[in-house]
Amino acid sequence: MRPTPRRLVAMAAAGGLLAVAACSSPATPDASAAGDTFVVATAGEPETLNPVLNYGVDGASLIFDGLVSRDGQNRLVPGLAAELPTVSPDGRTVTAKLRDGVQFHDGSPLTSADVVFTYRTVLDPKVDSTLRSDLEMLESVEAPDASTVVFRLRYAYAPFLQRLTLGVVPAKALTGQDVNKAEFNRRPVGTGPYQVESWTPGDRLVLTANDRYFAGKPTNRRLVVAFVADDNIRAQRMRAGEFDAAELAPKLASGFDSVAGYRVERVPTADYRGVMLPMGNPVTADPAIRRALNLAVDRTAMVNGVLGGAGEPGYGPVPPSSEFVEPAVAGKPTADPAAATALLDGAGWIPGAGGTRVRDGRPARFTLMYPASDSLRKELALAVTADAKKIGIEITPEGLTWDAIDPRLNTDPLIMGYGTPYDPDFVSYKLFGSRFAGQGYFNPGHYTSTVVDQALQEGRDQADPGRRKAAYSTFQKQLATDVPWVYLTYLKHTYVLRDSIDGVTPRVEAHEHDVANSLWWNIHTWTRR
Repeated sequence: MRPTPRRLVAMAAAGGLLAVAACSSPATPDASAAGDTFVVATAGEPETLNPVLNYGVDGASLIFDGLVSRDGQNRLVPGLAAELPTVSPDGRTVTAKLRDGVQFHDGSPLTSADVVFTYRTVLDPKVDSTLRSDLEMLESVEAPDASTVVFRLRYAYAPFLQRLTLGVVPAKALTGQDVNKAEFNRRPVGTGPYQVESWTPGDRLVLTANDRYFAGKPTNRRLVVAFVADDNIRAQRMRAGEFDAAELAPKLASGFDSVAGYRVERVPTADYRGVMLPMGNPVTADPAIRRALNLAVDRTAMVNGVLGGAGEPGYGPVPPSSEFVEPAVAGKPTADPAAATALLDGAGWIPGAGGTRVRDGRPARFTLMYPASDSLRKELALAVTADAKKIGIEITPEGLTWDAIDPRLNTDPLIMGYGTPYDPDFVSYKLFGSRFAGQGYFNPGHYTSTVVDQALQEGRDQADPGRRKAAYSTFQKQLATDVPWVYLTYLKHTYVLRDSIDGVTPRVEAHEHDVANSLWWNIHTWTRR
């Protein structure tokens, strides 16, 4: 659950872009001559290909399958399970029956022992899995026979079936090994439509068709995922014909709208961008500063300008499309700099030299970090900077690598992104829960609120839909009061494709959309005219 993988570094600016693009070209085959190979490009690269260590846990990983999957409308459908698992009347026992005849890429049969091993490994404290807290409700998992798996929960957890999208790994490949360091993490064996041929870090991942796939042979034989961190370089290489499809920032994607041979897909998402405001910074720790910024930012202008219309204003972590969204939070008007100015005046932040406000000798000034290779986040940082200046808050935007950003998370604000179209427990529990404060990109600003903690816990503990909705309403209202983040926009993910491609099925996407869960979630069924 990171904004993007940390290994990505800022690349050469303006003058060096063409040279880098040119020397990169031989690494990826020309898509126009690829035949039954599809070549796609993405900004992010995974750190591992092991689902236990957080690869493709929401399904559509292309390499693995979960007990359940999602269709084109994100509805749960059977995956490795023969039918959707059954839930006991008290909500605490979930039983799954496996499909017959499913094989891993190496030809070995899938059994319930593999499912048990997968979930027990996530729960193993010796394994560095960020998913362990996602399965706190899981008391035990057993295999009464080779085709049956029984999950027993400590308490009824309404969205548990959605947790069963986790890819299943073969027990024999990892038993007795240090899962954190296993070669499997780079050369895994799964049951999915593709198997790993090679992975060249910083360059590409090559996948080949799994003819044993239980849902039928892929319609194309090979998939190359090119990792191109810089948005501009990715756009140039797409225009040069290297890719069949590429994830691009909205403004770059719009440049292909009128180019023959291409089409642009603008995919709705639950993916938001915002400013994370750390409590370790004496300026952003002040509620008056946070609330004033929240009033001052012009979200509508950002959607129209930065996103080129490919999005909508954002006011909180629960997307407008969710049944759990709180209307009182989601429907705020756009910028109100007059109200922001009055709020700062009342809190004792008075105009100082150069227009920057000061209180007790401390200027209202801070640095706003963003990943240097992400052009969209850069533009959002510049827009926030301009809006803040109008109310006397001085911001210095700074583009950095993720390695440089990491140690400054508790002191310097950051343009961040997260979001899920699934259950609100999935992201918010870790992102705003006090117990996760400072655990990497989980609650990096060290936000604490007993009201939020209690609401998030109630949201995951309760099975009753009404009580869950009330809990998440409380959570959203408290977050809007405390403003640990200034939410800016919900995005539409924008992709450029060759217009000769058929079978593309856009669906509402989460924040994570690199190798897994992108527009190419069903690329194994794509065809080329």
